[in-house]
Amino acid sequence: MFFNIVFIQEPPWLTICTILSSTSCEGKELVRVPHHPNWLTFARFSVNQLDFLRVLTYINIHTSCLHFSLQNDIFNHRDISCISFFNQGFIFFPINVYSDLSQLALKYLKNTKTNINNIIIMTGDFNNRDSLWDLNFPFHSVHSDMLFDIADSFSLTLSKPIENFPTRFLDNNQNSNLVLNLVFT
Repeated sequence: MFFNIVFIQEPPWLTICTILSSTSCEGKELVRVPHHPNWLTFARFSVNQLDFLRVLTYINIHTSCLHFSLQNDIFNHRDISCISFFNQGFIFFPINVYSDLSQLALKYLKNTKTNINNIIIMTGDFNNRDSLWDLNFPFHSVHSDMLFDIADSFSLTLSKPIENFPTRFLDNNQNSNLVLNLVFT
């Protein structure tokens, strides 16, 4: 069965940046999330100003017979969206991750012990450059090892695109475009 899921991390058209004291924040807060009658919207509620959301998931209503549900009891983190659905008597989980430059979501996933099976996809903006997936970047990152350990613990592997292309385009000519968004299946 095919279904439409849209994973969004830190969407620029929905965001404002909260400035705390004299420091600028990393990542952007989701505000005014648009709703459309053909899409179910899944996003965790913000607990306070310091806990603003940076991920959300849209699922087409034509697949609502699969009984999608946000699973904050599994991963309760502002930058991780874990959705469950039922298909042919089994529960499956797609996961959407935004990991900021401090790799807070990855550290949370690495340190959270959970007994979860049937994760079918983990996708996100991991803010991590590595020569393994960015052919224009010559170095290996220690954060990549952590990301692969997490994916391996969920029995997932990195999906390789048929063609390599950047996933973040910079607005200046001094820097090269980046590959930061990855899919693990």
